[in-house]
Amino acid sequence: MVKIPKLRWVVVALLFSSAGINYIDRLTLSVVVGRVLHEFSMSEQDYAHIVSLFLAAYAVMYAGSGYLVDWLGTRLGFALFMLAWSAAQIAHGFVSGKWPLAACRFLLGLAEPGAFPAGVKAVGEWFPAGQRALGVGWFNAGTVAGAALGAPVAALLALHYGWRSAFVLTGAAGFVWLAVWLLIYHPPQSNRWLSPKEFSRLRAQGIGADAVPPTGTERPQVLRVLRSRPCYTLTLLRFLTDPVVYFVLFWFPAYLEKARRFDLAMLGKYAWVPFFFGGTGYLFGGWLSGRLVRSGVNTLKARKLAMLAGACLLPTAIIAPRVPAAHLALAAMCLVMFGHAVWITNLLTLPTDLFRGGEVGTATGISGTGGSIGGILATLGIGYVVSHFSYEPVFLIAGMMHPLAAILLFGLLPDSYFGAREEVLPCAA
Repeated sequence: MVKIPKLRWVVVALLFSSAGINYIDRLTLSVVVGRVLHEFSMSEQDYAHIVSLFLAAYAVMYAGSGYLVDWLGTRLGFALFMLAWSAAQIAHGFVSGKWPLAACRFLLGLAEPGAFPAGVKAVGEWFPAGQRALGVGWFNAGTVAGAALGAPVAALLALHYGWRSAFVLTGAAGFVWLAVWLLIYHPPQSNRWLSPKEFSRLRAQGIGADAVPPTGTERPQVLRVLRSRPCYTLTLLRFLTDPVVYFVLFWFPAYLEKARRFDLAMLGKYAWVPFFFGGTGYLFGGWLSGRLVRSGVNTLKARKLAMLAGACLLPTAIIAPRVPAAHLALAAMCLVMFGHAVWITNLLTLPTDLFRGGEVGTATGISGTGGSIGGILATLGIGYVVSHFSYEPVFLIAGMMHPLAAILLFGLLPDSYFGAREEVLPCAA
């Protein structure tokens, strides 16, 4: 049989594209929201309710999706979620009012979170500790590529074929990805496309050994994960910081339209720029912690230092609504997205360092649920504040969350704690 050279980077390319599709699908509504609100006679508060339903489903299913991915295995679990969210995305194109739209959004929220436990788990199956953050960085860079492409693609489709086509055609891309994934993906120890020579190199790095139990032979120890300090700390950190990127995704285009007088064509032209900088942040964040590890810094300390560096950039959000020109506001949000990307790349990598292979998806899912709950509360608050006041208080709070979370990170997970717990926090490789 023909073998695929450098197969793990082909896997990374698949993960990158899956994250891109995921974010294109979730971003489409925020780009065409003006036309949707007009056609269905909906208010900004109605839009906030619909976004909150998406996030509620996302929160409920994030933890469940991590458990399912651990139980079903990366290949089948990821395929199941891609199938479900692509079908939900297409269904958006056939809605007739607020509540059918809300139902489709709810279904999308149930399916989309499965991509992230599955993607992190896949990186853990193919990369050693010193390279995992870079693998997660490439995976997460796909979210930024999707967000960057989502605005111009959705705007172009809406302008030429109507807003409904934007949902149908972007949803169809998921089915193409699904066929390729099912054809190619298996873990290294059972992948028919992996050459013996490359597998030997992976084994020398600790990849493809028996650290990850075969699917179905060992259920994730959910209570053990829930009770652990790393789990509730990561959950708290995501509760505080995930809402910032939800704000950029769901509300920043609307801010540009309302406060900076952007039309749909201008949104398609410029709204992607902060996400491009986010993409470079994902790669830089992965490179940075990996570089620290290779220089001799303890793996967990390297993740924390990289997260601190990213958090220091987030206060620039405070100046975005205060600057006189729209391009300066965009520049401020570019730094916000870059800093958040450095932060979240390493935060998402931590479960692969702190939990057994069969629990990585579960831990990622539980912490992601915390982020989604934070996003729900923030979205409801943003809808109220924007409707009754302005966007300025929202930018102020967004700029404060990551520095606060960084303080909690160093307080709740000090280096001394990691040293004491090292023997009972086995790697997932």
